[in-house]
Amino acid sequence: MLGRSERESPAHAAQAAHDAGWSGVAPGSVVAAAVPDESVELLDLGTTSDTLATVATIDDLAAVVHLGHPEQPSPRLEEALLAGDPSLIVTAGVAVAPQWVWVTPADATGGQAVIGQVVIDEAGMRDCQDLLRAMGVSPRLVPTRTSVDERVALAGQAGSLVVERSRVPAGWVEVPGSERLAGRPPVWYGLLESREAWPRFEAPAQVWLAVGPSDDHRGSLQHTLAVLSAAGVDLQHLRSHLSARGPHVFFTSFRCATADVLDGLVAELDARGVAHRTLAVLPGERFVPGPAPLAPQWAAGARAAE
Repeated sequence: MLGRSERESPAHAAQAAHDAGWSGVAPGSVVAAAVPDESVELLDLGTTSDTLATVATIDDLAAVVHLGHPEQPSPRLEEALLAGDPSLIVTAGVAVAPQWVWVTPADATGGQAVIGQVVIDEAGMRDCQDLLRAMGVSPRLVPTRTSVDERVALAGQAGSLVVERSRVPAGWVEVPGSERLAGRPPVWYGLLESREAWPRFEAPAQVWLAVGPSDDHRGSLQHTLAVLSAAGVDLQHLRSHLSARGPHVFFTSFRCATADVLDGLVAELDARGVAHRTLAVLPGERFVPGPAPLAPQWAAGARAAE
């Protein structure tokens, strides 16, 4: 059985499960199905922390989660995973074309729909807020659980909605600018499971590994990174976060050739007394589209050195 958090787009999560073949991931589950068709809707598991806790405690239940990108994980998800049960791990990823459209009542006139309230939920804001604000829109945020009927009432005849195409209310049409939402890059989702060990892989996979150096002193991170370098992994992401239990924790994402390489890496971390947790193993060597690139503006001296 599959679920999702209350903050995730129902349409996009179900589309990810369908495209990746995750629907029916747990045939024969002792847990009764809570939705009639996992290809169009997934079980709402509540908040992110509730979702993770439920997946960790109920056999044969998995969840579809927003990844950010396999090579550049969502900080929210990284932190939730590390704070959650140690059995939790993301085991697959898929990119889904966004379904967002901007719609208004068909009888709205004089451009009032664009001027009025633009009602949008949390998932829509995550995926579209930069583009909407570039178009001069000031969205009204509502919880993702808010029904379409409730959103229509909030928008009124002079307002509009940003909603998934499959959920557009009857009698509503797209407004000028809606086509720009369709041009947004695909959104990455992952399959969250509870497992006793990470899945074995003989072809390259993207690994998310959190580490906590044994000592929080100058150079402690350097020693830990040396272990990754010696293992020959291709480090693509590194982020630190304060820990409530001693030293900082560091989140990494890297390409790993085989499960044997990961085995050797964590064995060396164990030998050095470095706390660690594998948060994701995502099969694949290239994840297209990649993370959004940044055009850095370096200091003058650095530019001269180039």
